[in-house]
Amino acid sequence: MSAGTIVLVGTAVFAVGCATGGTGLRDGGPARTDTVARTAPSGSATDTSPASASPSGTSLKKVDPVGLIMADPKVSAEVKKDLKPCTGKEYPVDVSYGKVTGGPVADIVVNVLSCADALGRGSYVYRADGGRYENVFSDEQPPVYAEIDRGDLVVTKQVYGKSDALAYPSGEDVITYRWSGEGFTEQDRVHSEYSNVVDGGAQPAPATSHKN
Repeated sequence: MSAGTIVLVGTAVFAVGCATGGTGLRDGGPARTDTVARTAPSGSATDTSPASASPSGTSLKKVDPVGLIMADPKVSAEVKKDLKPCTGKEYPVDVSYGKVTGGPVADIVVNVLSCADALGRGSYVYRADGGRYENVFSDEQPPVYAEIDRGDLVVTKQVYGKSDALAYPSGEDVITYRWSGEGFTEQDRVHSEYSNVVDGGAQPAPATSHKN
């Protein structure tokens, strides 16, 4: 178990939707099994409507994910430049609401994907701070995908060798972070290495796992 603390802070605005992370299958990126939010930006990035209560008792305010990303100075210029509609007004953005920093308002996890193959370009966590949202976590090393799992932040990263095809990475890292009050601390890291072929090459699958 590693104990490095990641604190990336910036001011931003607001986001939408829900998604899940990787399954461990060599599918070229983490699988998303829940509803995917692909939304066009509203006229304003800030949503001033009253927050509603979620089933867990945390206040929930849905916001514009594209406006949130575009207004965030901590998001790279490259990610912003490539964040365009895939078809019509549908943007490749997945958003999850939930408790991950322990605040009274639901935190927001935003994943920016690529249109062509839905691989994660960047993952971000936003925490409510008064009337705005603050960027408290960023990972822009693709492919990456973040989700909320029972109060923890779980980040899945595909691992590729020099000769790996996009659809068949050599392995996968699943990193669990926990909020420490001021930032995220790495709690657990599992590395999986995949076998070359299963069932005559029809379906690659995990071969071994290493927990650090």
